[in-house]
Amino acid sequence: MVLGMLRVLLGFALACLAAGLTLVLFVYTPLELAREPASERMSQAGLLALAVATHTAMFAAPFALIGAGFAEWQRIGGWLYYVLIGIAIAAVGFAAQSWTESGGEAQGSIRNGYAVAAFLITGAVAGLVYWLCSGRLASAPADRHAPRPNLPAPSVPQASNSEGTSAGIAG
Repeated sequence: MVLGMLRVLLGFALACLAAGLTLVLFVYTPLELAREPASERMSQAGLLALAVATHTAMFAAPFALIGAGFAEWQRIGGWLYYVLIGIAIAAVGFAAQSWTESGGEAQGSIRNGYAVAAFLITGAVAGLVYWLCSGRLASAPADRHAPRPNLPAPSVPQASNSEGTSAGIAG
């Protein structure tokens, strides 16, 4: 049980890092990262990714705990469940971000298609990373290495005639 909890926490941490990196790639394109001096731009992108991962972890933790707990309880190991949970958490995050925004469709507004795509793709990537690291193991039995008990084969009762001998099926 403790190993399962550690697996879930490690998967969550790696999913948050993947979410941070994905959102940073929506801010800095790979071409921008390649053009600029590598050390300066990469260090900026790395620090931004860590900051985004921290904020992601603080917001997503209760939702992810519910989703992962349900998956562990129901032994859900399919990748689609985790991707959909990641997208749902990202959609809630986007909604929370846009509701707290003042004003309408201003130039710096988060209410645009690019931001929606960034959030939803980030949620899908985070869900997939969680599944790769931890979620796919949720469907495995808790004690995979324990020996299985040898159960006797079930006996099949046979019909008998009045003389006490087995009768075959007439047909």
